[in-house]
Amino acid sequence: MLTLHNPAMQSTNRHDARLVGWLSVAQLISWGSVFYTFALLMEPLERELGMSRAESSLAFSLALLAEGLLAYPVGRWIDRGHERIIMTGGSLLLALCLLLHSQVSTLAGFYAVWLGLGAALAATLYPPAFAVVTRRFPHDFRRAIITMTFLGGLASTVFIPLSAWLIAALGWRHALWVLAAIHLLVCAPLHAWILRDAPPARQTSPQGPSAQASASLSQHLRSAPYLLIGVFVVLLMAVTAALPAHMVSLLRENGLSEVWVIAVPASIGVLQVFGRALLYFFEHRFDLHQANRLIPCLIPLGLLALLAAPWLSGAGQLALVWLFVLLYGMGNGMLTIVKGTAIAQYVNRDLVASLNGALGLPLALARAAAPISLGMLWSEQAGYRYGLWLMLVLSLLGLAALMLAQGLSLKRQR
Repeated sequence: MLTLHNPAMQSTNRHDARLVGWLSVAQLISWGSVFYTFALLMEPLERELGMSRAESSLAFSLALLAEGLLAYPVGRWIDRGHERIIMTGGSLLLALCLLLHSQVSTLAGFYAVWLGLGAALAATLYPPAFAVVTRRFPHDFRRAIITMTFLGGLASTVFIPLSAWLIAALGWRHALWVLAAIHLLVCAPLHAWILRDAPPARQTSPQGPSAQASASLSQHLRSAPYLLIGVFVVLLMAVTAALPAHMVSLLRENGLSEVWVIAVPASIGVLQVFGRALLYFFEHRFDLHQANRLIPCLIPLGLLALLAAPWLSGAGQLALVWLFVLLYGMGNGMLTIVKGTAIAQYVNRDLVASLNGALGLPLALARAAAPISLGMLWSEQAGYRYGLWLMLVLSLLGLAALMLAQGLSLKRQR
């Protein structure tokens, strides 16, 4: 039986809409101002610093690596009740690194600030925020997470045009000043304010809570449900990380006009939010575990539609491409919820931040390797066919791992 840590929260099983709403605002800013703004900074930085595309891309890979390496220690600190320090400090570090980024004049400095930004993202993006609401609202964390991702899903829609306008109007260096100021004046105060009175670390052993918690964590890390969910999360993350970088080329290969080649990727963010809205309003009509099984199925179904598209022509081919976009956009949006809640639902809620954090490095490696792998499998003769088949196989293996984890976990609960 799970227990609530804060007496003030025991009066209701529902999440605090105000806290989740403000966390959502910070998520929108953190994702948009750093994660999605990188692509807009690449070309002006390449021109000014004389970098190649490979050299500029390496900075983003370093950020992902730093985020992954720090995910586990960040999770441990959150599980110990230090969420306010972690997320406020992360926002302050984002502000500092963006400000330092505006002064970059060497390749080494460029890489250093993106390592710092990756470290800050480990403390501010979805994983720590999901852990916060799971610890605070153990009986309503899924609804809280769905709500939080509404705004987060629009980060690209808001910040790609905003950052592009700032860069065009002020230049990339002064644009970074504005983004740094947003973190300093909005995100850091928000985290410091809304994350007061964090629930303390769970104390369940009179012989020493720290030792008992460490033993429990080690046991969960070796359990079959956790390892299977880890396989599911890493494989599906690889698939969904591989496709966006190649989306424009994929759509061109399948006959879409240039107008739609640009418009369709931009619409995926809206489709993600639409999928999450459907989940929010209608999931109470479905069995939770059945929904968790069905949602990941949208990704392989979308890939099958895209693989079948070249076999048709004209309107039939375009219909299958649009079906892929619809299934992938909605599926990816809802998949964020399944990945963000699976550990808490099928392994353990009290140590959710640490358990999710332990997946940080394999997730970072998967996100970094998947786009490169898909590109290496491309050829002029076959296009993306072999790469898409690989993505389909990976998504099906991930889905099978989730189903096995569900079965084992639910069997233990009976």
